[in-house]
Amino acid sequence: MISYEPFFRLLQERGITAYRLGKLGFPMTTYYAIKRGKHISTQTIDALCELLDCDVKDILEHKPNPKK
Repeated sequence: MISYEPFFRLLQERGITAYRLGKLGFPMTTYYAIKRGKHISTQTIDALCELLDCDVKDILEHKPNPKK
């Protein structure tokens, strides 16, 4: 399963709020989709990496599915 925990840690470490992220040009609808654990496109991941000057591993990580 894909987890966006690294994304939220990165925001917290850098002191970036959801409001600030929106002001930087990131769509809030996409932010809330990430918050709910919904799927996002690789294009969105690329945009976040550019916006936050980070790597993909700073946005998401794979965790084993606990149901298996």
